[in-house]
Amino acid sequence: MRARFAGFQDIIEDFDQVRAIIRKPIPAIEHKILDHLDPICRDFIAASPFVVLASRSPDGWLDLSPKGDPAGFVRVLDDHRLAIPDRPGNRRVDTFHNLLTNPELGLIFLVPGKGETLRVSGEARLVRDEALRQSMAVKGRVPEFAIVVYVERAFMHCPKCVMRSGLWKPERWGDASSVADIGTAMIAHAEIDQTPEQWFETIKKDGGLDMY
Repeated sequence: MRARFAGFQDIIEDFDQVRAIIRKPIPAIEHKILDHLDPICRDFIAASPFVVLASRSPDGWLDLSPKGDPAGFVRVLDDHRLAIPDRPGNRRVDTFHNLLTNPELGLIFLVPGKGETLRVSGEARLVRDEALRQSMAVKGRVPEFAIVVYVERAFMHCPKCVMRSGLWKPERWGDASSVADIGTAMIAHAEIDQTPEQWFETIKKDGGLDMY
């Protein structure tokens, strides 16, 4: 493993080396972690249309999966539990596969226009509870599954990274016209002998472009 990072000087080997450079945070920051969802967390989740899920595969790989829907699509059930509906996607269901082996899940919620993010982690289960799924229907479509998370840690993250990136400021956005779209990427990465237009038509016929 060390050979992968050959040529770099001063590779950090333990956390004391980090603390020698970065001072400890003030006590309030160290103690801001909750073991439940308070009203501030609840309000943030209710306003969020986008969350990223972090899980670990049976082989130990880390996966990050973005989820988006109308604001408030993640349902807070009580002070310790929240539910995330599963919408139609690419059918890889990596997160499902991961959770059935490693039930730990990390979440980071974003709210457009806000610099702060909300970090949540805990133990998760994949459920098909009928009443819960019915309550999360969108445009008449009921999700086939929901991920229920028992919250063990929750805290607000400072806005500096969002401020530095200019994430919500269009005037700071660069020209993304040359960045590949999903069709171009799929054709290149999966070595598909199709044009992007042909690939999109294939996916459309298969139902893969259905929003809900």
